[in-house]
Amino acid sequence: MRKTCLDQVYELAKNDPRIFFVGSDLGYETLKQFKSEMPDRFFMEGVSEANLIGISAGLGLEGKIVYANTIATFLSRRCFEQIVLDMALHHVNVRLIANGGGLVYAPLGPTHLAIDDLAILRAVPNMTIVAPCDAQEMKRLMPLTVDYQGPMYIRMAKCGDPIVSSDHIPFKIGKAMALREGKDALIVTTGITLGLALKAAVILGKEGVETAILHMPTIKPLDHEMLLDYVRQTSVIVTIEEHSVIGGLGSAVAETILEANFDTIKNFKRIGIPDVFASSYGTQEDLMRLYGITADNLCAVVKQLRDSKVKVVV
Repeated sequence: MRKTCLDQVYELAKNDPRIFFVGSDLGYETLKQFKSEMPDRFFMEGVSEANLIGISAGLGLEGKIVYANTIATFLSRRCFEQIVLDMALHHVNVRLIANGGGLVYAPLGPTHLAIDDLAILRAVPNMTIVAPCDAQEMKRLMPLTVDYQGPMYIRMAKCGDPIVSSDHIPFKIGKAMALREGKDALIVTTGITLGLALKAAVILGKEGVETAILHMPTIKPLDHEMLLDYVRQTSVIVTIEEHSVIGGLGSAVAETILEANFDTIKNFKRIGIPDVFASSYGTQEDLMRLYGITADNLCAVVKQLRDSKVKVVV
């Protein structure tokens, strides 16, 4: 996904002189063609992420379209004040390309796990947040970012994630994608958890549980209209994300459902990372299993809610 994203930045820049790239302490071969062919629009900052945002925002204020790239935790945590005051307040066209969203950097421990980035940046006015599910969805997203107005956070997974998306539904920033119909339950996903939901839906279907899937590659602005259309059709809703259960997709969906004031009670559950710092090291898959971000647990939760007499699960 990361290579596809950066390759797209290069291809778009070749045809648009407004596009600049600013990186922070990245590998020396990162976008080497961009650097070689368009050196006046390529900058590599050192380990000084606040400057990364300042430079990017300054270029944005001069009418440039800037793609700024570094590790997700450094962008969302370390640069929060600069993002708010330099970028978002001025509504500049800077695209933050965040490496390693979620548990990608599991071998490096809690300092590098971007488990709160969506929550942090959802609170910033003017910020758009997108999390594609695979490289092909990223490829469909990137051309749309060029003329999109305002700052954007692009959450990237690791390289080599399975391709689970399809181009039969046009990608639109701010729009959800209905990938499966079913009135027994609704699963809402973002990022790579779409693949888990698709697996779970097949398993559940064999057991007679018909599950709808609503994929939300855009977490902010959330597609409230389509979400509520699907929520009306079922009493069981489960969100699944590679992020803390606090402040991310699950919170956004819960807020939307509660404020809709349905006459019927909905059984709802968020699957994600609990309110903890990771105490274990391993692979991304190891930690996802530890926290139940799996197709098997998703199936279990859907069936539990469907059969439960408890009307609301939090």
